[in-house]
Parts: sequence; structure tokens; C-alpha cells
Amino acid sequence: MRVSKEKAAENRAALLRAASELFRQRGIDGVGVAEVAKAAGLTHGALYAHFASKDALVAEAFSYGFERNLEGTRASAPDERRSFEDHLTDLFSIRARDNLTGGCPMTASASEIGRQGEDVSARFASAFERVANALEESLEDQIPQPERRRLAIATVAAQIGAIVVSRAVAKANNSLSDEVLRSTRATISEAGKIGPRRS
Repeated sequence: MRVSKEKAAENRAALLRAASELFRQRGIDGVGVAEVAKAAGLTHGALYAHFASKDALVAEAFSYGFERNLEGTRASAPDERRSFEDHLTDLFSIRARDNLTGGCPMTASASEIGRQGEDVSARFASAFERVANALEESLEDQIPQPERRRLAIATVAAQIGAIVVSRAVAKANNSLSDEVLRSTRATISEAGKIGPRRS
């Protein structure tokens, strides 16, 4: 039986949503395509009608999750230019740490991406660049451009690391988990207040 274009689009979205959530929750290597299909309410064969391989699914699911997160951020402040501190509040929050299933795919999957294919790596790199560009734009103009770029790159890398570490220690030592986020955020925030250097 032939599926309509609308139904096919719905099925694809259901697969991406399920894969995005499962990969963030249990890891890319910890989830099989059959589980994704089942979570989406579809058959294994239906999944392969949309994605040629698991690698293709992983790449699309990563982008899907990243775009949903961006939409949520824009919806929370649709008409405002977000400051650097606004970004830090979101990036280093307890909510960002605890929202594994619906959180940022970069923090959920960073340690696995290096073992994935080139397309998945490219999606990660693109997401990283987009967050870094948003941070760079939010920095005060008195910071010279090369320093803004360095700080933006370092902030995204530090945020991914801080979230990963704070999640890793949270069950055993919640106060250390909170301290990792606070300390990393404070260090990055202080760096963002440095004015132009004199030569």
C-alpha cells in the first residue's frame, strides 16, 4: 500500500524525533535502528525507506535535535538580542545538565562523534560553528574581533566539557556537579569582561 506524501513526512518526523531522543538518552552506539522504529511506532523496514543506513539516521537526528533546541531558544526571547551573559545562563544551567533527552545533542554525543562517519562529524562541526558565531556576535564590541572569536570557540568547548563532566559526577557528588558548572561559567564570564589588550 502506497503511503501519501503527508504520511511519509509524518513518519520521517516521528523517526527523527524518536532517534534524536534515544541517541541523547542512551548514546548513539547504545541504540539500534529497530528500537528507533519501534519508538516511532513504525517497522524496521519503514525506517530504511527513509534512511539508507544508521549513519544517515544519526546525522539527520543530530541536526533535527539541534534545530529543535535552537527553535526553543529563539521562542524564549524572540525579539531580543541575547547578551553573552544570557547565553552563559542557558549553556551552564542545571536544566542543560539534567535535560539529557531533550538537551543539546552536542553535549549528549560529543564523546561518540569521533567514532561516527564524516557526515555526522560535519553536522557536529556545523552546530559548533553556529553556536560559536552566536556567542561571538553577543560579545561586547570593545573586545577585539580575534579575541571575540577565541572566547566564543573556548566557551562552546568549555560548555560541552562542563556539561559532560557535571553529568558524569552528578549521581555520586551533586555538589561537585554544580560546582563544575558554576566554576566554568564564572571563568568564561570573567574572560568576557576583559577589555582590549594593549601592545
